[in-house]
Amino acid sequence: MQRIRLRYTKRGRLRFTSHRDFQRAFERALRRAEVPMAYSAGFTPHPKVSYANAAPTGTGSEAEYLEIALTAPRDPDTLRKLLDESMPDGLDITDAVEARTSGLADRLTASIWELRLNGVTEEEAAEAVGTFLASESVEVQRRTKNGMRSFDAREAVVEMAAVPAAEALDAGDGDRSTAEPCAILRLVVRHMTPAVRPDDVLSGLRAVADLAPPVPAAVTRLAQGLLDEESGTVTDPLAPDREAARAGSTTAPAPATAKAPEGSGSA
Repeated sequence: MQRIRLRYTKRGRLRFTSHRDFQRAFERALRRAEVPMAYSAGFTPHPKVSYANAAPTGTGSEAEYLEIALTAPRDPDTLRKLLDESMPDGLDITDAVEARTSGLADRLTASIWELRLNGVTEEEAAEAVGTFLASESVEVQRRTKNGMRSFDAREAVVEMAAVPAAEALDAGDGDRSTAEPCAILRLVVRHMTPAVRPDDVLSGLRAVADLAPPVPAAVTRLAQGLLDEESGTVTDPLAPDREAARAGSTTAPAPATAKAPEGSGSA
């Protein structure tokens, strides 16, 4: 059995697809591409697909990951191209490697997020960020299936900074006006239990700095991977598999790093 790890995106209006919507689209793509999938046992067999830490509905992402199991070997890049051609535009398969190491989910310990705050100036955002980072704790509430729950949003934030709008990832949102001010926040958030989401950070900014964008923020995950505690960077979780393939072994070297937020402000 061969295992392939894939990186995929949720771009533009496709950020509103739920995880279940993506699962259906991906399983259709597997059939169209005639991928020799391994299936689970039992009365209702399912293709062996493992999803790791999917982004919330309504959130864009450049870095979602999954793993599939095959009954016959395939070239990862050829497989990626076939699957990408079978997926809707916006749900794009951008990378594929053969799994040569264990623990993909264990390497997803932090995310880099970008928040577009239309109607907020860069100066207002920078001041709010400073207040947030200077706080020892920022208590927020979120409704869960078990009712309202309170937790500290500050503890999970490793870094956060306001960056110029020109540095923002182009999310393809042509309906957004370019005449109004637009602040961009970049933040590194540690994956914790309970999970601290970007909207929890926004709730924290509202609580401690009275920062309340007039329209909902556009949120995009730029990267996720293993957090380097010393540098605050987030590493590429597929790099160990690529390095192991080149070395012809299962020994994983030090992973490559993803781009961290620019500007000042760190935990």
